[in-house]
Amino acid sequence: MAPEMIDLCKKAAVLNYSAKYRRGNIIHLPDAGKLIVTGDLHGHRRNFEKIVTFADLPNNPQTHVVFQEILHGGPEDGSGGCLSFKLLVDAVRYQLRFPSQVYLILGNHDTAVISDIDVSRLGREMNQAMKSAMKRQFADDYESAYLALKQYLLSEPLAVKCPNKIWMSHSLPADCHVDKFDIGVFKRQSRISDVVRPNPAYLLTWGRRHSKEALAKLARLLDVDIFILGHQPQETGWARPAENLIILASDHNHGCLISFDLAQSYTTDELTDCIVPLASIG
Repeated sequence: MAPEMIDLCKKAAVLNYSAKYRRGNIIHLPDAGKLIVTGDLHGHRRNFEKIVTFADLPNNPQTHVVFQEILHGGPEDGSGGCLSFKLLVDAVRYQLRFPSQVYLILGNHDTAVISDIDVSRLGREMNQAMKSAMKRQFADDYESAYLALKQYLLSEPLAVKCPNKIWMSHSLPADCHVDKFDIGVFKRQSRISDVVRPNPAYLLTWGRRHSKEALAKLARLLDVDIFILGHQPQETGWARPAENLIILASDHNHGCLISFDLAQSYTTDELTDCIVPLASIG
């Protein structure tokens, strides 16, 4: 599996940098078609399959799909190692099959892999759990496979922006970092230093519990009306903690996605009507 994973990650990293709708570090989608946004997946294969079924990209060439936070969670090997890298490989394969329709955006667990720092989920340190599984899986090819994975993650765009002023990123800078956040990171490719605290890609992917005031400042700064984020766990699959913010989760049985028309303007109330429980997808 290692040669295949290395090849897929390298090809998809090249694709990420040359994506049709990418400018700098943002995917700017066209004003036609449909967008499907998902929350954190964390290794949940069944929900990934439901999203693929719902999107039906072979029959919907104007539909786009945004994924985030695929790593860290889901099945384990016999020694308790995290096997979520296998789902990431399948997502990358899906992206390569539909290069102008499928996007994986950078999340905080991705930054933890790139910078090789500890990151916990459900009370467990996930980086070591995944690395140990990859070492058992790939043996002598582990170092090459892990490097290819990190290079792919670094190539991921930071956000997706729609012509109807809806913005998707994994999170946003915390309130205390909003005023000094460097938006220049959106105009260029990410550097390894960007994902290290307290630099901009790190701040973008780790912020939580944003105030109305901070969201209003960021909306003006980024010229958007509504944010759709992941990162913050949601037991019911979604939440609307502010007038211009929806948070999605797709990593459990109550997970959700949101699907909307790129050519249509929405209020946040109207967008919440576009939320689809993954359990409803056959």
